[in-house]
Amino acid sequence: MIRMLIPLGVFVGLVALLIVGLQTAEQRKIVASPLIGKPVPDIRLPGLHDPDMVRGVAELRGQPFILNVWGSWCWACRVEHPFIERLGREAGVPLVGFNWKDERADALAWLNRYGDAWSFHLVDFEGRAAIDLGVYGAPETFLVDHQGVVRHKHVGPIDAPVFDDLMRRVLALRMEAES
Repeated sequence: MIRMLIPLGVFVGLVALLIVGLQTAEQRKIVASPLIGKPVPDIRLPGLHDPDMVRGVAELRGQPFILNVWGSWCWACRVEHPFIERLGREAGVPLVGFNWKDERADALAWLNRYGDAWSFHLVDFEGRAAIDLGVYGAPETFLVDHQGVVRHKHVGPIDAPVFDDLMRRVLALRMEAES
């Protein structure tokens, strides 16, 4: 009788581990970034369209901006792209593309195919600057205020509810910057 209960016990244990794992994965999406409330790292990287031109986020100080981590290899970046295009048109703040661990030719071909709604792109081919930002996947989106402080981070693709939330946050930051 006990021998018959062992497989059932193992099965129940595996189901319990699966449930805990799924809950942990869902919680990771809502864990706040350690950068929230802190200055965005002073990242200076080459541009995607002009690799000889080095740009940085410090040049955006004085205005809020959105930093969006993406890559041509990222399937979820394609899913969120219609909302990125809307952000580029409607947010009223610079939308900076952070092209991560990508090949330049692939990234340019992706932009040519799907469209380029970003104000400009920083390129982190090796992924070192992404470490400073705490990036562990793409897409990720950061909202930075006019003083260069990270106010919000979203992990995962932008969808309609996330877009609406970002727009509310951007509007609040724009009003704060103007006062």
